[in-house]
Parts: sequence; structure tokens; C-alpha cells
Amino acid sequence: MANGGPVEHGFPHLDTVRASITALYKRLSYDTIHTFATSVAPADVAFGDIDDLHLGAQRVAREMVHHYHLPDARLIIGFREMTQAANVELTAGPEYFVELNDRFRSHRQDIGAALAHEVMHVYLHRLDLYFPGTRDNEILTDTAATYLGAGWLLLDAYREDADSSQKLGYLTPEEFGYVLAKRALVFGEDPSIWFTSPQAYTAYTQGMAQARRDEQQPPLTAAGWAGRRRYAKDRRHAQDQHPPGSHPGVPYAFSPDSRGPLRVSFPCPTCHQRIRVPVRGRVRARCTLCRTVLECDT
Repeated sequence: MANGGPVEHGFPHLDTVRASITALYKRLSYDTIHTFATSVAPADVAFGDIDDLHLGAQRVAREMVHHYHLPDARLIIGFREMTQAANVELTAGPEYFVELNDRFRSHRQDIGAALAHEVMHVYLHRLDLYFPGTRDNEILTDTAATYLGAGWLLLDAYREDADSSQKLGYLTPEEFGYVLAKRALVFGEDPSIWFTSPQAYTAYTQGMAQARRDEQQPPLTAAGWAGRRRYAKDRRHAQDQHPPGSHPGVPYAFSPDSRGPLRVSFPCPTCHQRIRVPVRGRVRARCTLCRTVLECDT
């Protein structure tokens, strides 16, 4: 939790974020992912200053449990002084103890954001889905919470001006915006209408621009002129009996195929699983993981 300190910006964790999206599709399946097509509604996690602190926190926790399809999980919420925003004790369940930073006693509107992350820890724990290392595992948790419809709260908790700052989670604001944009492109949902933080809206637009760039990489037909020209040059190089392979700075890689023409592999712009297709001009490819149909010019 950044509380008055510097907030990291940009996309320093993008590779791990993309790997997290792939892991979600692999572990949950396309059908399960699509049961999360509707995000947590702002009204369901609204928390006013006149609400009872503990009863209100329990109510928001129950909403997160319901959203993540964890009907047999019970959360017991407490508050204490600590450095991090929150912490959950991961046990066999069904009861889980969650501690929230004392800061949330006076910042109740952000309790939903903290619980979105902590209850996702419970969800991933039950799935036995995790990454090695604390940093990557926390990035997975932020990404999963956001992609499955509760992480817009984490981005909305981001506020920054000349005198103060606040940010929850391990992703940068722009990375939260990126995952929200990836979700929006799949489900046709516009989370920006729920933002109360103007900085959150800016981060979302920057994340959307990065997500759109994923859809404009060769060999996809939506690639721009410069990308297509670079791709054609790399393809000629691979076809001229040079050892095929990856090329620095581009997402695609060429490989030989003893049974037919040269092949090119590239990441699916939706789930980032790598797709491998023959190099033979116009090709329509279908990602077997997220079922996205891709128009390619190989």
C-alpha cells in the first residue's frame, strides 16, 4: 500500500500480468471465466461513514465471497496497525481471518478494494493456483481479482496529487487499467463509469491503449504498416534457409516444420497463450484456450 509515498507507474510487470491471465484461462476454463461476466456493482460495496465499521466490513466481505462463487467461505474481519493494506490467514477453511489496516477505519470507501484482493487470495488458495515467489503471486492475485470483476475497486482506490498519494495492490495504476481493458474487450463492459478517482480514469485509458496494441501485432491483420514491414523482412530471413527463431523486440517467432511450410508462433491477444500457424498468407486461427478467432496474414 502506497500511503503518501511514491507511486510506481508504467508497465514493469506486464510479462507476469500476461502470464497470470493465461494461468486463469488454463485453470478455470473458458466457461468458468465467463461466469464472471458481470463485475461487482458499486452499490453492493458502498460503505458510508455512518455505517457500523465491523458490520459494514462483514457485509462487503460477504459480497466478495458471493462474487467469487465461494458460498461456503466465512470471513472474520479485524483491524490493526500494520504496514500492508490487509492480510488473510489461509487455512483449510471454511473460516478465514482477514486483518485490515487501521487506516480503513477512516477510509471506509476503500474497504471493498482491500477485500477484493484478500478474498481472491482465498479463491486462488482453493484452486491451488499460485506462482513461485511472493511478488509474482501477489501480481497474480491482483490480476485475477481485476479480470474476474472486482479489481476495478483497486484501481479506483488510487489517488495522487502534489501533496498526497494512495494506491492499493501490487500492480501499477496503468497495469490495473490494462487488465480492466482486457476484461472490457472480452465482456463489452465499461468500468470507467464507476470510477470516482480521476487518476483511475487516466490510468484506465493508458491501459486500454496498451491492450489495443496487443491486437495490432503481426501476423494479425490489424497490425500497422511498420509492423507488417518488419514482419515481412523477418519472414524472408527465416525462409532463406537461415535458422528460424525469435527476433528481438517482436512477439512472434518462426520455426521449421518437417511436415509442411514454415510456421510462426505468436501470443493470443486475449489470453496470451502462444498460437502456432503455417506461414502461407491469409489464415484464420482459433485459440483453443479462450476461443478467440484471429485474422492473420502470415
